Amino acid sequence: MMKERQSLSFASVLLCACMFASGACGIILEYIQASLASMILGNSFEQWAMVIGLMLFWMGFGSLIQAQISKKHLIYTFIAVETALALVGGFSPTLTYISYGYTAHYSLVLYFFVSFIGIMIGLEIPIIIRINNDFSKELSTNLGNILSADYLGSLIGSLIFVFIFLRFTPITEAAFLTAGANFFLAFITFIYFSKKGLVKTGFLIPFIMLITFCAVSYGYLNNRDWNLKIEQPLYDDPIILSKTTRYQHIVITHYKPFDEVRLFLNGNLQFCSTDEQRYHEPMVHPVMNIVPIKERVLILGGGDGCALREVLKYKDVKEVLLVDLDPEMTRLAKTHPVLKRINQDAFKDTRLVTMAGKGVVPGIDKRLYIETNKRNQHTKLPETRKLADVKVMNVDADKFLNAVAGSWDVIIIDLPDPSTPELTKLYTREFYKKIRRHLSQHGMMVVQATSPYLAKESFLCIGRTIESANLSILAFHENVPSFGDWGWYLAWHPNIQKKKIMDKIKHLNIDVPTRFITPEVFRSELVFGKDALTTTNRQINTILHPALLTIYNHESWLLE
Repeated sequence: MMKERQSLSFASVLLCACMFASGACGIILEYIQASLASMILGNSFEQWAMVIGLMLFWMGFGSLIQAQISKKHLIYTFIAVETALALVGGFSPTLTYISYGYTAHYSLVLYFFVSFIGIMIGLEIPIIIRINNDFSKELSTNLGNILSADYLGSLIGSLIFVFIFLRFTPITEAAFLTAGANFFLAFITFIYFSKKGLVKTGFLIPFIMLITFCAVSYGYLNNRDWNLKIEQPLYDDPIILSKTTRYQHIVITHYKPFDEVRLFLNGNLQFCSTDEQRYHEPMVHPVMNIVPIKERVLILGGGDGCALREVLKYKDVKEVLLVDLDPEMTRLAKTHPVLKRINQDAFKDTRLVTMAGKGVVPGIDKRLYIETNKRNQHTKLPETRKLADVKVMNVDADKFLNAVAGSWDVIIIDLPDPSTPELTKLYTREFYKKIRRHLSQHGMMVVQATSPYLAKESFLCIGRTIESANLSILAFHENVPSFGDWGWYLAWHPNIQKKKIMDKIKHLNIDVPTRFITPEVFRSELVFGKDALTTTNRQINTILHPALLTIYNHESWLLE
């Protein structure tokens, strides 16, 4: 009798452990599907809400289905559910990504997997509760043990997803690792209840488990190679680098016949080497030649180093600080041969800095120098003159502005478009107010502001938002063949009259080497077509009302 009670107690512990693990795996699979939806369909707020809401709905449907399962089939059903989650959960990101490259109906494929996984997760909890009912004396104890194990597992799964999977593994690999955990649940359940005679040991279940184990193992070992093959059809040119970081997915392509290099972040083009000067030169050189003093320059974004390359052409710049969220992006810009060639090794002698309290703490003390043609008569060695202290900080731009002290003469904001909540935050009135506090009284900032033609309402919303932060603005645009018509805003303290700025533009002189921009070209960039800057929309973008997120994702990029 004592032995039987110990056996029953162990069965209850085993089922609670299964519930803990399935709770962790279930939440990870939810997050994987939501992340995948955000990356493929965009607008992470909407996609996370849609995926989690849809999955909860189908979980409820799964809970209803379990009522039709007879008691003698409960253990078999649990093994089948965990095996199905292992196969479908493991392969769903890979199959969804394949559909994204080859069919226009990829959203249906995505939501099919979301629904299927939701049904399977919905079956898990009530089935385990019903199985454990035979090993628990009271219903309250049964429910308490199972549900608490599930909730605790969900917390642990969330921590694993955030602090391990997001940082160190591709989303496909995370899916196969989670699938392996689901398979392990099915395997130990089968072994234990087979020994107790509650599951008949035939040929079919071991065969299915063997096939599942081989499939999941094969997928885990080959998913990174598959990613490259699956991803290639999404890009016109051969991929030479594909890397998923904690913050984004980085892809570099290279078309050798034209020596054309393209950088993509999360599938969105950031620059094309054959025309990037038509983007970076207008963004940097006008503002650098309008301000009376440009000793201190702050670049927010610009992790590819192209804006930094242009800033370093000015000998009166003493300090440059580049703030980019992703350390992998700045590392690649500093070390990857193709990117180094394009940014002219702008990161060569940069030093990494970190924030501590209200200041900046430097790392290795290096300074950037350039050689002159003169030689020192005494040493006969090439003379050098100090060009600038160049520092890189990998931190969120908003957090940086909250913590750092001091002001800058020129602030260049070269951030990706406001397509996600995280990016939209960097286009808010609150963000521009922080910029204004760090802008010297004679200083100016320049903001990349999407396309005034393809995303007119987004462009104008950004302008209104900057003005709402008590800054004066001046819009300009240029045709960048890879992007189309692209726009920026110059902004400055309102104590500087616009007439004075326009007078400086009238007599603008750019005395550093450029490939595209000239004073005449910049003056032409100030001209917009009829009604190009008029709209009836008066919304501004704030943290509590991120109007720009909706405008950009639903009202932009649609030609009337």
